[in-house]
Amino acid sequence: MRRVSDGDVRAAWAAPRAAAPVRATVTGPGSKSVTNRALVLAALADGPGLVRAPLRSRDTELMAAALRALGVSVDDEGADWRVTPQPLHGDAAVDVGLAGTVMRFVPPVATLSRGRVRFDGDARARERPVGELLSALRQLGAEIDDADRGALPFDVVGGGGLRGGTARVDASTSSQIVSALMLTGACWEHGVRVEHVGERSVPNAPHLAMSVRMLRARGVAVDDGVPGRWAVPPGPVAARDEVVEPDLSSAAPFLAAAVVTGGSVSVTGWPRDSCQPGAWLPGLMEQFGATSYRSDDALTVTGSGTVGGIDVDLRDAGELTPVVAAIAAVASGPSRLTGIGYLRGHETDRLAALACELGRLGAEVSEEPDGLRIRPRPLRGAVFRTYDDHRLAMAAAVLGLVVPGVLVENIATTAKTYPRFVDDWLAMLAAPVDTATATGVAR
Repeated sequence: MRRVSDGDVRAAWAAPRAAAPVRATVTGPGSKSVTNRALVLAALADGPGLVRAPLRSRDTELMAAALRALGVSVDDEGADWRVTPQPLHGDAAVDVGLAGTVMRFVPPVATLSRGRVRFDGDARARERPVGELLSALRQLGAEIDDADRGALPFDVVGGGGLRGGTARVDASTSSQIVSALMLTGACWEHGVRVEHVGERSVPNAPHLAMSVRMLRARGVAVDDGVPGRWAVPPGPVAARDEVVEPDLSSAAPFLAAAVVTGGSVSVTGWPRDSCQPGAWLPGLMEQFGATSYRSDDALTVTGSGTVGGIDVDLRDAGELTPVVAAIAAVASGPSRLTGIGYLRGHETDRLAALACELGRLGAEVSEEPDGLRIRPRPLRGAVFRTYDDHRLAMAAAVLGLVVPGVLVENIATTAKTYPRFVDDWLAMLAAPVDTATATGVAR
């Protein structure tokens, strides 16, 4: 992992401490996962469509730029984005940044182009697992030039489409491998059948359900009746307008603020039926000792002033791990987070990073092959390194509420999925509070 420099320390953001239980109403950004899937499907559709209330962040802007590089018209001048499909061309370069959705969703699209498409990204992106996707595309007839690295940089040589058929892959490191093949599969001559051959299940099942739901909404038939197998027949992808729901995982630090300070936070626009992993949050907060309440248009989480430890399998909600680990670090008892070994291949090795940074603040954290054990100890202020990982930065902000002196290195990395995170965080703390009940759980 990258070492923090003296310059990084000087530029670190002083995470504000809560002077009282947090009481606020928050409206979060749109979902990155929905926005980027919607952009891909709109680019492959049989007519123009709108992506309404999209997330505007580094990851989604990289997706829009990638599709433009292939010839798709993406007009983002208004509040909504208008996507007009065009014949795809090659001889293009795609910058994936550190976005897993761009790195995995766009190469299958590039097989529909005519010409060579070069993919590369941030230094860490070259370490993220993509070899299984490239292998699957080769099985389906694609020409891939990756110098046998199974990693970025690589070229997809588009020939105007693929024959398609069956791809056998080990998707135990990322559900995005399966989603990537499904999203483009209807555009290939024989469609696609994906068979997962790994010993462990595909993680983040909610994201797979999201891909299936969004495909079916566009008239694409998806057969997911057999566990570990997905089939998409060839056929048109219908044009439609897509309304992007709020990003529930980005609500995690705000709901965590209610838990760790003994306050109450409402998140507006919370959907009643969502395929996002963030839909787990009410139950997770309740396991920590909080209560949750659903109104017509919001979810409210209220902390009790005491945080208990938890034992939870997060395999299907791994992106929540950093914030869950932050809450666990200020709990009254130990916690065990399991099912998340695959997070070693995310924006950073999230397990190693959390063990290191929580330990720097004084927590006792043990890495396990598939998770973390966290034993709370009195915490102290220190620099919390983020390794260019937006979720780690959000976790550090949560800790700063109850631990004085937490300095967050590169808080700007939150722009990956939540460009206004700092502004919304400060606004939450500026909301009126009941100082007579300032209990909190600072350790």
